Order: sequence, then C-alpha cells, then structure tokens
Amino acid sequence: MTDIMRGVRILEVAEHTFVPAASAILADWGAEVIKIEHIERGDAMRGLASSGVMAMGGDVHVLLEHSNRGKKSIGVDLTTPKGLEIVYKLAASCDVFLTNKLPAVRKKLHVEIDDIRAHNPNIIYVAGTGGGERGPDADRGGYDFLSYWVRAGSAMGATPPDAEGLVGQPGPGYGDSIGGMTIAGGIMGALFHRERTGEAVSVDVSLLGVGLWAMSPGVALSLQTGFPWRPPTGSGGGGPSNPLVGVYKTQDGRFVALSCLQGFYYWPGACKAIGREDLVTDERFTSHELLAANARAAREILAAEFASAPLAHWREQLTEFNGQWSIAQDSLEVVDDPQVEANGYLLETVNAAGIPFRLVTVPVQFDSVPATPHRAPEFNEHCEEVLESIGYDAEAIVDLKVEGAVA
Repeated sequence: MTDIMRGVRILEVAEHTFVPAASAILADWGAEVIKIEHIERGDAMRGLASSGVMAMGGDVHVLLEHSNRGKKSIGVDLTTPKGLEIVYKLAASCDVFLTNKLPAVRKKLHVEIDDIRAHNPNIIYVAGTGGGERGPDADRGGYDFLSYWVRAGSAMGATPPDAEGLVGQPGPGYGDSIGGMTIAGGIMGALFHRERTGEAVSVDVSLLGVGLWAMSPGVALSLQTGFPWRPPTGSGGGGPSNPLVGVYKTQDGRFVALSCLQGFYYWPGACKAIGREDLVTDERFTSHELLAANARAAREILAAEFASAPLAHWREQLTEFNGQWSIAQDSLEVVDDPQVEANGYLLETVNAAGIPFRLVTVPVQFDSVPATPHRAPEFNEHCEEVLESIGYDAEAIVDLKVEGAVA
C-alpha cells in the first residue's frame, strides 16, 4: 500500500519545479493536490521551451510532468476579489497550503499565513524560497542553479582548481528536485505533529538552505581546517594515500570509480581484478602503511591497467571484485541499469493525450512498492470539479468565468 497520503488535501499556489515537485511526490503517495495556475498562461513551466543545452522534444512536456504528476489544475485570477475568495474557500477545505511566492508577493496577493489561517486555523502553511524567509535577500528570486548550486557552495566544491570555468549542475531541476523532496518530508513531519498535538505549524524550506545541507560535511571540514572544500586537480579523485579511492579512465574513454575506504583490505582483490596478482607481494604494497606511502606508484599502475582495455572488459573483470566500484553512467544509460528496473525506479505512464512515456519514481517506497507516477493535468482541466467541491453550482461557475475570476 503506497497511498499513505490518501485523505490529505493540498492547495498549491506555485510554479516551476522546486515547490511543485514537493506536492508531486505527495500526489504520487495518494494526496489530492489542487494546483492554482495563472489565469492566462498557467504555470510558467508550461511555456518553457528549453532547459540548459536541451530543447523540449516530442509530444510530452516531461519536465512539466515531472513536477506536476497527479494534480488537479484550475486557473484563478488571484488579483480579483472573487478569485481570492476561491483560494480562501479551498484553503478552508485543505490540510496544507503550499507556495513559492516571495514574501512581498504573498503580502500583495493576500495569501500570507495570517490571511490563509483566518479561513483555516489548522492548515499547515508551507513556503519554499530561494534564500529563506528572512534577511536582506528574502525578496530576491533564486533558481536552483543560483541558490542551491552556486551560492551554497556546490559549484565551487565540484570545480577543480585548474578548471577554466565553473562546473554547472549535472541536470535540469537538480537542486529543485532534491529541494522538493525536502519540502515533502517537512510537510509529512508537520502533519504528524498536528496529528499528535493538534498544533498546526508552518514549514520553511529554501534552496539555499537545502544546498548548504548538501554541502554540510564539506562546510564542517572547512570550518575545522580553515580551507574551502575543493576537489582534486584534474578528473581523478580520492585521497593521496589510498589508490582504491578515485576515478580511472578506460581505453575507450569511459570511467570506472572506486571507493574502497579500507584500501589495503581490498588491495588483493583489486590486484586480481586487473590481472596483476604480482602486486599483492610487491614489497611496496605489503602493508597498510606501505600502500599509503607508495600510493602514487599504485595509482599510476592502476591508471595504466585501466587504460589498457575498454569498459566492457572492466565491467566483466570487476564483477567478482569484493570492493566498492561503479561505472560512470550518463542519464540515458542509467535507465537500463538492472538495479533501476528491479526496484521500479523508472515506470511508465501516459500524458493527457494518451502518449506513453517514462518518469523516475519517488525514491521513497512503502512496503517495497514503488509509487506509480500519474500524469500532469492540462491547464484548468479540473476547474468545474474543484469549484463544485467547495460549493459552487453550475450557474455560479459560469458567472465566475464571465467575470474573469477563473479560466
């Protein structure tokens, strides 16, 4: 049973990926999510033509689907009294109010916590922002590239000192998706607290805060040592005293990553895997201390061996290796990973037009069952259904449409 959020109703006034990804997760777990969209253009994500180096392709807007799966859409003009009245009536029927509007915009639209709680004192009020609710930049917008990746330290932490440019995020919506999972966890904690105590709390998550949390071990070490965290020069990796922690390039330009923290323990197995069992008794590597002292020589030997054969060879050779290793896969290769298939980490759904496509599933599973992703709504698809759920009849809905309060 994966519908652990069944019976929870969420009102979302948000767009793009960061905050909508949070309610998308909860929708996959069974929550009813009502998405308020801009009355004319809808969620700005609907008009996004490209992301990074990739243009949107095909008949499915997969980025929109990713962060809006399983929701109900209604277009509402929040700047009109009747549009705002709809939001308040919906809030009165919901467990959670979720927004990514900046503090100043929330005030202008009259959807601050006091505005919403005037109509539902028990609602969980959730705000996702770029840089947090307080401070001089509270009202500055911030996408995940800026707030999560660049400002919080990940970009510099991933960029080697000899690099000519700053390393970018590894994919679109990277920090947004991680941040969305963080918000979802915060919402569930707040609902649990309300269930136990009767107290409704607010939830505040920022991309800067999530990014700083992701870098927190590096930040802690930096505070301790007085040096900023930076990766090793070049594309290698690993500490200088352990040759079994690092990345090695194969003959065909692919990469094998090793992360055997107990280097000497795994050294015999590694020597066997590369066909160099003679290295086990090599006097330079016969103890933990000697392997550490001669790590540079060991690393050079490993680099030469891995460079002597293609990836397919090493994939087979490392199958029986008892240490920890992985092939560096790209975003297309990983979908065919047998572990991904075995665990249901990627499942098929269809969009509103019935076109099939696959989405990554929510990474948390209950009772070992992956949550099946549902499709995103078409703009304003559920207008009548949502309005009827809060007491509007057919005539009143027509009036709202004529007056421009709803799409």
